[in-house]
Amino acid sequence: MEKIDILMATYNSEKYIRQQIESILNQTYTNFRLIISDDCSKDSTREILKEYSQKDDRIVIFYQEKNLGYVGNFEFLLSKVQDNIYMFSDHDDVWLPTKVEKSYQKLQETNADLVFTDLEIVDKDLKTIYPSFNDYMKLTRKIKKFKSDYRLQYLYNCITGCTLMAKKKFFDKILPLTRDSKYVIHDYWIGLVYALYGKVEYLNEPTIKYRQHGDNQVGTDKISHKFTKMEGVRNLFIDVKIQLFKTYVNHEDIFPDKLKSMNKKALHYYMDIQDKKIINLKNWSVFHMLYKNETVIYYLENFIIMNLPIVGRLLFQIRHFILKILGKR
Repeated sequence: MEKIDILMATYNSEKYIRQQIESILNQTYTNFRLIISDDCSKDSTREILKEYSQKDDRIVIFYQEKNLGYVGNFEFLLSKVQDNIYMFSDHDDVWLPTKVEKSYQKLQETNADLVFTDLEIVDKDLKTIYPSFNDYMKLTRKIKKFKSDYRLQYLYNCITGCTLMAKKKFFDKILPLTRDSKYVIHDYWIGLVYALYGKVEYLNEPTIKYRQHGDNQVGTDKISHKFTKMEGVRNLFIDVKIQLFKTYVNHEDIFPDKLKSMNKKALHYYMDIQDKKIINLKNWSVFHMLYKNETVIYYLENFIIMNLPIVGRLLFQIRHFILKILGKR
């Protein structure tokens, strides 16, 4: 039974940290180290951590003297990985008892470099909101189609960090973690590197109760649903893609040559269409290369939003009106 390093970043975690630590300590797979880095919590988190570290010698705790932020905290934790396999843990979820065991079995059986799983979305009291995070976020089809391909992580993040188990490989490409964009956080970046260079496998079942309580730094909120005008959605989509491809261009050394060229073309495409408020007639081929493997509906929706905003405006108003009548907006 291999030892596994479980990495947990904490910050003002007193509300939920006990339940999460208990769920990890009670895993059916018991050979692990739980490495916790507390990022200058101001509540009773540190006292709770000290209590648990005295109870179980599998727990190793680091107390930061200067706030690192969640990306810096996970980067610190990665520097403490000693064993061949590591996992990430959020501080406010609850792991199902066989999460580690089943992830490890999948990793071994498939000889994968990284395995990730689905999640069950729950409220603050652990009552189920949606049984499948990936179905809710419409990621399941993309995962099944691209799990063995770089496209799994290229345009969107399909690997939720708190579900992954990975071998200690590619750290030379992963570290330091990128801080170029708030849209390319640690799990996105790590998943991208493994999708580019390693073998990624998916365990199609929830292994975590993914708690949504209003204070999550990263969660299930679909920001685009808040907009009442198409321009808001379009500006958000373009901003996300500009920041994404700027990050790729700034770190082009991790990409093969064919993607280095595509990254630059995609960045120029999204920057060019920012001011096209009626119609865009340039570089449609770049859009096609990026979205050609999506569903027809997804392709058309994004094509209209990006390249035919004058048409998108009318369709968005009609759709928003219908959803409002149905009580969904």
